[in-house]
Amino acid sequence: MYETTNLRAALAAATEDQIVYDLPGIADRHDSLVRELPGVAVRFAMKACPVDEVLTCLAGRGAGFDAASPHEIAQALATGTPADRIHYGNTIKSDRHIAEAYDLGIRDFATDSVEDVRALAALAPGSRVFCRLATDGEGALWGLSHKFGCSPADALRVLSTARASGLTPSGLSVHVGSQQMTAEAWRAAFDRMADVLAALERRGIRLDHINLGGGLPALGYRDRFGRPLDPPLDKIFAVIREGMQRLRAVTGTPLDFVIEPGRYLVADHGAVRAHVSRLSAREQVSGERQHWLYLSCGKFNGLYEMDALQYTLVFPEYRGSDYVPAVVAGPTCDSDDAYSHEGSLVRVPRSVASGDPVWILSSGAYAASYTTQGFNGFGPLPYTWIRDEGDAAPLATSAGGRAR
Repeated sequence: MYETTNLRAALAAATEDQIVYDLPGIADRHDSLVRELPGVAVRFAMKACPVDEVLTCLAGRGAGFDAASPHEIAQALATGTPADRIHYGNTIKSDRHIAEAYDLGIRDFATDSVEDVRALAALAPGSRVFCRLATDGEGALWGLSHKFGCSPADALRVLSTARASGLTPSGLSVHVGSQQMTAEAWRAAFDRMADVLAALERRGIRLDHINLGGGLPALGYRDRFGRPLDPPLDKIFAVIREGMQRLRAVTGTPLDFVIEPGRYLVADHGAVRAHVSRLSAREQVSGERQHWLYLSCGKFNGLYEMDALQYTLVFPEYRGSDYVPAVVAGPTCDSDDAYSHEGSLVRVPRSVASGDPVWILSSGAYAASYTTQGFNGFGPLPYTWIRDEGDAAPLATSAGGRAR
C-alpha cells in the first residue's frame, strides 16, 4: 500500500468526494528520476494528469511536456514552459492540428508514417521529426503495440523522406508499454534502436536524440486479482543507463536522451476520497449469493483503469475485523462499471454503510482525464492539491467540475 503522510492528512480532512494531489511528492518523484537518469530530459506525458497545478509544479522542477494535441500544447505553454521543451508526441495529427501546433511555436514532432511526414513538410516546414518504433508491449499492463509505431524498415523510409522533404530527421522514440513490469522490454527496445541507428548511419543520417518514451511503472498498484505489483525499478534504471551508453557508442557522436513519464510521476502521489453508495448482497443467476460494494465513483468518473487494476481501498472509519468478499462497482447504471473479471473480489467491511468515506490510493494517474462529462449524471471528480506539509488548497474546478 502506497500512502504518504501528506495524502493521509488531506484525505482525512476531506468531507466531499475529490481527487487529492500531493505536489511535493510529485516533485520528489521527478527529482529522484533525474538522479537515476542524469542528463535525461523529462517531458511529462500530459494525458496522465492534465491538471494545471501539477503541470506548473513539474515545470518548476525543469520538466518539459509531451503533448498530444494543440489544446495540450497551449496548456503546457501556459505554465511558462518554452516551446522548445514541448514536443507534439502524437503520431496521429490532422493537417489542421499540425498547422495549429506550428503556429504555437512547436518544432519537434513525432511521426511513424511517410504520409504524416509529407503533411509536416507542407504545414510545419523546417521542423524536427523523431520516428516512433513499434514494440511488442510484452510485460506491460497496457501493451500499446498496435496503434502507434512502425517497423525498422519503415523508420528508414520515414526518416529518409523527412530529410528529402526539408525536415530535420532528429531522433527515434519507443514506448515499451504502460506500467512496464520488466527490464527485458527496455533491453529489447535498445536492441532495436541500435540496429536502426546503425542503418541510418550507413545512409548518412545522424540523429541528435533518442526519446525513451513512457512505461516507467507506478509503485503502489495491485493487479486485477489484487496482487501487489512489484516492478524491478532498480534493474529497469540500470538497463536504461547501459542502453544509453550503448547507443552513444553506436553513433560515435553526442546523443541526447528524453523520457516521457506519466503515471510514474503522479499515480502514487494522488488519491481519491470517495464514499460508499451501498453494500448489498444478491443471489446471482448461478444461485450463489454475492456481495456488491457500490462506490460514488467508478469507470466513468475517475477509475477508468479498473479493467486492469484493482485499486487499493481504505475504509478510514472502520476498525473491526469482519470482512466479506465483494465485487466493487461504480454508481452508474452500466454493467461495465465494475471489476468484471473472475477472481477480482475485494475484502470490504461487512458493516460499511452508505455515506462512509473510502480512500482510493495510487489513483493520481488518469483520474482527472479518463472521465466523462457526466455519464448518467455522475460528473467528473473535482480536485484539490497539497502544496506543503499538511496543506490542502481549496477545491479548484471549472464550471462543469472538470479539472483544468
